[in-house]
Amino acid sequence: MNKEKIKKLVICIAIPLLVGIVSSLLTNQAMEQFYQLNQPALSPPGWLFPVVWTILYICMGIASYLVYESDAEEADKGKALLLYGLQLFFNFFWTLIFFNGQFFLFALIWLIVLWFLILFTAKAFFAISKPAGYLMIPYLIWVAFAIYLNWGIYLLN
Repeated sequence: MNKEKIKKLVICIAIPLLVGIVSSLLTNQAMEQFYQLNQPALSPPGWLFPVVWTILYICMGIASYLVYESDAEEADKGKALLLYGLQLFFNFFWTLIFFNGQFFLFALIWLIVLWFLILFTAKAFFAISKPAGYLMIPYLIWVAFAIYLNWGIYLLN
């Protein structure tokens, strides 16, 4: 892999990681309040969230790189990457809606929309690069689990 491709890969990985870092910094103060909420069964320990999200953001970044560097039609790549950007936008703002705003029902609806955006992104990625599509599946599963957690927190609080 040449320097130019490595640079593109690093940028593609950095984009979702920066989304995660910024949203984390903006919600840091709200985390103490979050841990005081009643949690649903199967709630993982707090230390697991940043670990999982870091892995998911790296997978997303690699997937976007594979799509960006593919030989697919520019229109198809553009559509797939637009969906990717839209789901990142929803990902970022869910964190603020849920943790800072504590609008749990609205956050749940937002999260369901995010799940569908991830699904559409994964399908678009699959059409361009099967490995890129596969890299989105853990994210889709984790957000499905997050829907369960969000729903439980809404019901219990």
